[in-house]
Amino acid sequence: MKRANVHHRLTSLILLAGLLCSVQLTAQRYRENKKNLDIVFIGNSITHGATLKNPATEAPPVSTCVYLRGRPGMGKVQFSNQGVSGFTTVDFLPATGTAFEDVISAANGFAQDKGATLVFSIMLGTNDSAIKGPNGSPVSPDDYRLNLKAIIDRLLHDYPTCKIVVHNPIWYSPNTYNGAEYLQQGLTRLQGYFPEINTLLRYYTVSAPGQVFAGDKKAFRYFRKHHLDDYTPQKGHRGIFYLHPNKAGAVKLGIFWGKAIYKALEG
Repeated sequence: MKRANVHHRLTSLILLAGLLCSVQLTAQRYRENKKNLDIVFIGNSITHGATLKNPATEAPPVSTCVYLRGRPGMGKVQFSNQGVSGFTTVDFLPATGTAFEDVISAANGFAQDKGATLVFSIMLGTNDSAIKGPNGSPVSPDDYRLNLKAIIDRLLHDYPTCKIVVHNPIWYSPNTYNGAEYLQQGLTRLQGYFPEINTLLRYYTVSAPGQVFAGDKKAFRYFRKHHLDDYTPQKGHRGIFYLHPNKAGAVKLGIFWGKAIYKALEG
């Protein structure tokens, strides 16, 4: 009986050791399979975090990365915020040698992070849609598409394994008129960019499959409905206008972006 008990215990210990080893291997594989991301955010004052007390910690990209870090299968998520107030797709064109050079520098700064996927998150169009003021405005829907294409083509050329997520620009009030003039005409033009983004995405489905994805399309409608709560009221030439998310709105916009990026990379 004693020998039987000893044999039974030994067998149990061997099985337990095997189980622990299996658990450890599974945990190791899980850690190794986690997706690490380096995200470069391309945008304007909304991406930068205009009107926020501390853009470095409150701008939408911060909340995007917080959201992504909490998703299943996600590991380390780093980012560089390349949003510049007042900038258009014209300012980000590679040929201009201005904002695009900073985007390249930011992307190259992640070059040593071999275990991460390089992602470019793009939301441009607000300043393009203005009647006058920002560089190149008003940018027609056709030119908006061509400008985005020039930016994306260069990114794909320089970073062949990168992923690019293109978000729709978000709502602003039709009386928006600060240093630049937007108004209803600008808002209407802004919405004319949406089908151009869709056309561009269909093109890349063929020319660069698995690399260029649709980003957020829900925030425009959300902020149109909730701007009194989630935008900073600003004084302009046509009264109080709503253009930039406040602290709470920046969190919500960041989550909209995060959901879209997560869906694109997991899909």
